[in-house]
Amino acid sequence: MTEPRPSPERRKLTFMQTVASVAASFFGVQSRKNRERDFTSGNPLAFIAVGLGATLLLILTMWLIVKLVLHFAGV
Repeated sequence: MTEPRPSPERRKLTFMQTVASVAASFFGVQSRKNRERDFTSGNPLAFIAVGLGATLLLILTMWLIVKLVLHFAGV
């Protein structure tokens, strides 16, 4: 009979680890190790909050770029 493996130590992710994981997910380049770490140690609400903030930042950045291009184009 096999013995159960001891569970890895559950450490809370830092804010920067959460931001890095969300950024990696935006580009689809998350490593398997980090993905497993996120699912075992991460707080879903933190990922949702950071993801919404990153999405809002992306939308505002795109809006600003379009406004600047239209301004300099004289439209």
